[in-house]
Amino acid sequence: MKLLRTLIPILLLLAFLILPGQAQTAPAQTKIATVDMRKLLNGYWKTKQSNTILDSRKVDLRKELKDMADGLDKAQSDYKLLLTQAEDPTISDVERQRRKQAVSDAAKKINDDKTAYDQFSRQAEVQLQEQVQRMTSNLLADIQAAVKTKAKLAGYTLVLNSTSDAVVFDGGDADLTADVLAQLNAGAPIDLTPAAPTNAPVVPATNP
Repeated sequence: MKLLRTLIPILLLLAFLILPGQAQTAPAQTKIATVDMRKLLNGYWKTKQSNTILDSRKVDLRKELKDMADGLDKAQSDYKLLLTQAEDPTISDVERQRRKQAVSDAAKKINDDKTAYDQFSRQAEVQLQEQVQRMTSNLLADIQAAVKTKAKLAGYTLVLNSTSDAVVFDGGDADLTADVLAQLNAGAPIDLTPAAPTNAPVVPATNP
């Protein structure tokens, strides 16, 4: 009985010392999956919609720039004609002065139009880049939300992008790409339902 009273505190002490160590050697298992972000972005129906919007915007900007360029060409032709007329030796001094003033006014208008053209071109480029960034950010937010939903349902604790250099090997056994893409395109309009993943992701446009 005396021996038992001696052993009980010792056993309790050993249990106190051993249990924390056992808990540390049995961490929660990390379950890893992969997705191909490039395929998800290319195959998402909203990417096609975004590209269509961008293409339409580019067409409008090109038309505006062409109209401005055509106006510049006409202004320069008019300037040359006014310059020739101002050099006519048969006109009076008063008329010559009037025509020289017209030449000066035409030259100023050409410079103003060139400045306006350059400014509009720069602004159009910046606006397109900002629009691309906004659209891409929204697309990625949708994709990340879908990946998160699928990963949680399947019990994955970590999802890696298989197109990243950080992934050295991917056997494909835990690839969620197809499932996520099916979820993303579940509500796609008929005319925007992708038949197969495309190779035309939204990319920043530098020239309108």
